[in-house]
Amino acid sequence: MKIIKIGGHIIDDANALTDFLNHFAKLKGPKLLVHGGGKLATQLAEQMNIPVKMNEGRRITDQVTLDIITMVYAGKINKNIVAQLQANNCNAIGFSGADGNTIVSEKRPNKPFDYGFAGDIKKVNTKTLKLLLDNNIIPVFCAITHNEKGQLLNTNADTIASELAIGFAKHLKTELYFCFEKNGVLHHISEANSVVKIITSKIYKTLVANGTISEGMLPKLNNCFHAINHNVSKVCIGKPNMLFEKHSLFTTIKK
Repeated sequence: MKIIKIGGHIIDDANALTDFLNHFAKLKGPKLLVHGGGKLATQLAEQMNIPVKMNEGRRITDQVTLDIITMVYAGKINKNIVAQLQANNCNAIGFSGADGNTIVSEKRPNKPFDYGFAGDIKKVNTKTLKLLLDNNIIPVFCAITHNEKGQLLNTNADTIASELAIGFAKHLKTELYFCFEKNGVLHHISEANSVVKIITSKIYKTLVANGTISEGMLPKLNNCFHAINHNVSKVCIGKPNMLFEKHSLFTTIKK
């Protein structure tokens, strides 16, 4: 079972997304796709003169922002991906966490900072997803969950991928892949091939202490270790070619 998360440049670049989906459709075995929102929600908010509020790199999701990201994530991006997979003879269905009650979250506490309608995952239900996978139907998840009380919530796509992988790992051998525009975690940000090939928890602490890993990579790596510490058999970070090419560069996370 492969759970693959895409975001950033892959979402924003139409050609990169098409190329990825062409390859993804050909991957053998059960698989599930999770996607982020890229820059489109921010661009749409700016076009509508709605201020984009951030705190420490995280989006503050007020009601208007939640409406926009629901339209963009669960609507335009998700359905575009599903349509392209269908064009590649890959039968797919788009999901938010509310669909099939698959991912239940709770609103993040207001203290020490109020992030608005941001959701922290409480539970993942894989029963419906397993039925689809058993019938060769591929779930495609956006970064929206719900609280079982009618409220949609904005939830980090890396976290969704990690929690889904942990949920499936209870029943299947599960691999988790975080795909983005770099070859993996880099020793030097300006050197594309300076990939840290293996990161253990001990190495991770050293890389954080010396500043090699910082800012946006911190939550991504935390999700990686959360998965590998909860019986996910393999966790990797890198460009999508790590899934399709034998000799590609990427980072593997190990205990």
